[in-house]
Amino acid sequence: MRTLIDIPDSFGAPTAANQCAVLGKPTAHSLSPVLHQAAYRALGIQDSWSYHRYEVGEDALGGFLEELDDSWRGLSLTMPLKRTIQPYGIPSNTWAKHLGVANTVVFDWQTPAVPGPATDAGLPFMRLYNTDVDGIDLAIRHAWDTRGGYPSNAGRLKALVIGNGNTAMSAIAALSQLRTPQGATVGGIGITVAARHPEHNRDILALRERPASSGVLRVDAIIGLDAVAATMNDYQVIISTLPAHAADDLAAQLVASGLHVDGTLLDVAYAPHPSRLNRAWEQAGGISIGGEEMLLYQAIGQVCLMTGRGAQAWSDGGPVDVRQVDSALEDAMRAALREAIQ
Repeated sequence: MRTLIDIPDSFGAPTAANQCAVLGKPTAHSLSPVLHQAAYRALGIQDSWSYHRYEVGEDALGGFLEELDDSWRGLSLTMPLKRTIQPYGIPSNTWAKHLGVANTVVFDWQTPAVPGPATDAGLPFMRLYNTDVDGIDLAIRHAWDTRGGYPSNAGRLKALVIGNGNTAMSAIAALSQLRTPQGATVGGIGITVAARHPEHNRDILALRERPASSGVLRVDAIIGLDAVAATMNDYQVIISTLPAHAADDLAAQLVASGLHVDGTLLDVAYAPHPSRLNRAWEQAGGISIGGEEMLLYQAIGQVCLMTGRGAQAWSDGGPVDVRQVDSALEDAMRAALREAIQ
């Protein structure tokens, strides 16, 4: 098993009094270090906080954690670690609890670890958070705030989630808490999932089986991926959770159709920027949001949770209010992100 000692930091950040990192496999192209380091500069803590980048798979996570000392404050997690981390900590915000998926770890070195592998390894208490859901939610609401496009006369909104992995679950959750630009609860939203192999995610299948009257997270319909191109204009909000380039054929079909659209599309893939699907949607007349917006807002949440500055907004039970997001922090991180993806 590989450990921190022989896993190189591909970002090359220096050791500091307070350390954080992104873990996953792969992480070579992760922009998390750029965002977090920009946040540290904006907060004036760049001399005492550093952010690293390590490629760590599921089999190496335990060994990595065992090598950490009390200078470590938090971790950002990408695939495949968002579920692997669960036995080590306690889900500590709404969507970490409901989805069983966490992209953020905050260490508490003053509190004993939860029973299980964390206690056996002498690890600290770990609070687990999901900021992906609010990241998606805020990315859409920011676009509506700055560019308009909220379908105020549409009645019950119809939304499409393309893909059926863990990010699709976060997208469904984000849609369930979506607010108008004024912060009011959306009157109702019907969610359809499109996937090539929908049977691969039992959690999504279970959401389809819930009754409409249940008042909980649910999916109205599941369709095949081949049915998406002809129906895209039926939805006011579309979220593609497919990996980079996986939606290129869909983009080509949209261009070839000559369809005019007026809804909002978020493609969570941010490399290349913009994606072919983003370009095709914007050319067809819709509001197009790149995955870097989701990346930005979920990272703002992580910084707040790890540093403790503004953490309450991200750990409460309800959706994060866009007005609670630190504007100076957002501006600094957005500028760094734009420079990195140019």
